[in-house]
Amino acid sequence: MSTTPPVRRLRLGMPRRVFSQVLLMQLAIAAGVVVLATGLFLAPLSDQLDDQAMRRALAIAQTTAAVPQIAEDLESTPPSADGPVQREAERIRKASGAEYVVVMDVHGTRWSHTDPEEIGGHVSTDPSQALAGKDVMEIDSGTLGRSARGKVPLRDDDGSIVGAVSVGIEYDSVRARLIHAIPGLFAYAGGALAVGALAAWLISRRVQRQTRDLAFSDISALLAEREAMLHGIREGVVALDRAGRIRLLNDEAQRLLGIGDEAVGRSPDEALGEGRTADVLAGRVTGTDLLTVRGQRVLVANRMPTDDGGAVATLRDRTELEQLGRELDSTRGLIDALRAQDHEHANRMHTLLGLLELEMYDDAVEFVGEVVGDHRATAEQVTEKIEDPLLAALLVGKATVAAERGVALSISDRTRLPDRLVDPRGLVTVVGNLVDNALDAVAGTPHARVEIELRTEGRTAVLRVRDTGPGIPAEHRESVFTEGWSTKKPPAHGKRGIGLSLVRRLAERQGGSASVGEAQGGGAEFTVVLPEALTVPEPEPALATPAKGTAEKESR
Repeated sequence: MSTTPPVRRLRLGMPRRVFSQVLLMQLAIAAGVVVLATGLFLAPLSDQLDDQAMRRALAIAQTTAAVPQIAEDLESTPPSADGPVQREAERIRKASGAEYVVVMDVHGTRWSHTDPEEIGGHVSTDPSQALAGKDVMEIDSGTLGRSARGKVPLRDDDGSIVGAVSVGIEYDSVRARLIHAIPGLFAYAGGALAVGALAAWLISRRVQRQTRDLAFSDISALLAEREAMLHGIREGVVALDRAGRIRLLNDEAQRLLGIGDEAVGRSPDEALGEGRTADVLAGRVTGTDLLTVRGQRVLVANRMPTDDGGAVATLRDRTELEQLGRELDSTRGLIDALRAQDHEHANRMHTLLGLLELEMYDDAVEFVGEVVGDHRATAEQVTEKIEDPLLAALLVGKATVAAERGVALSISDRTRLPDRLVDPRGLVTVVGNLVDNALDAVAGTPHARVEIELRTEGRTAVLRVRDTGPGIPAEHRESVFTEGWSTKKPPAHGKRGIGLSLVRRLAERQGGSASVGEAQGGGAEFTVVLPEALTVPEPEPALATPAKGTAEKESR
């Protein structure tokens, strides 16, 4: 086996960390902007310096042409190296710093020049525009090389053109000014680049802290994992931003709340409407494992603030658990009732056995008839007034439980309910919750009594449950329908404060109402109105009219 360590290959390319990539990109952008700005500044700078040199040459030429003595000397003296025109032109050239000051006549003959040997010769560039009365600015080459030039006409006292004045600025000096400006420009560009690099580093550091120094691939993987987790778990997740608007809903939250993606970007009040669920999500109700009702679902909500000022709320469906808990309570009540009935049944059997042993047969028969008749009377009383089998069975069972708890449960004489319920299970839930609450309220009180009245008005069902308990104070008559509100000790399976809330929700879902007031003689009276709780009755078939012949035969 070879012991040579493996050679690590140099990896070229973009770094993986978000911090490094952002820093490099910002540095590249800052450098590119500085280079572009420098180029855009240098490009017109050369033209600006050329224009300044030409304007300076033109100004010197205009100043020279404005001297009246030059035009007089041009007309009165011949061109010479020591003539008055040459002396005045040289004086102006030295005073202004120009490269040359040339005075010419209308034929283009020089009367002055930096090189005295050129005096008397013809100028090297075309003077026609200046001799025609126009001011000229240009960059051109002549006997002294390339220069920035200004040419103006020379006029006498009468205004007639007698010649022209040409002034040149050495072009090398213009280029020197441009080169001299470049170091300063680069210094400013370097300073701007340094400031940009510092700003890029600070921004990158902030990005590094916010992204926890992760790579782009790590962030992409985390986002994929988050999407899989949010849409895979069986709990509803609702994320809100710092303004309280919904910014994320997973599939389970949409199912539990009955809303869709259109709720994103809206507040809980706008998406869900006013109510306890919106208050819990918005943070107006605080606590852990908060109970709330959405539609027919009982939800447990928890809200956790986040570092960015927002919050994340989780929702769990407790509907089935709540139903199981209520069924467990009902089962326990029935078990207690059966245990009491078993004890009572044993006593009755002992009584019956004693009567038989004493050969009191008539008394034994009467005793059995009374026992059977009581139960049969209760069932017949319920079924005569309540035709729906589910509701009738519920009330018979509640009557048995009430009897074992020492409570007189009665059905009002006004009760009439046909077997045409649209939602029998919903009405069973409403009646069961109200009767259970009434039994709990009167348990242990003297002369405990609960009365049920269930009647119809057209297709509307009106339910009233009265009890002889302590009643509900006026200030709490709305609070009793709030989720989680209860004055009773919570059961073993969870929390109270759900039953009456479900009653109101079921009533409001059908366009009805649920309210509580004071019953006659004390106690509480709950009233539930359910519009369109019954189906439209089918028309009765018309009786067929017998034929004439048949009628005659029957009459015979």
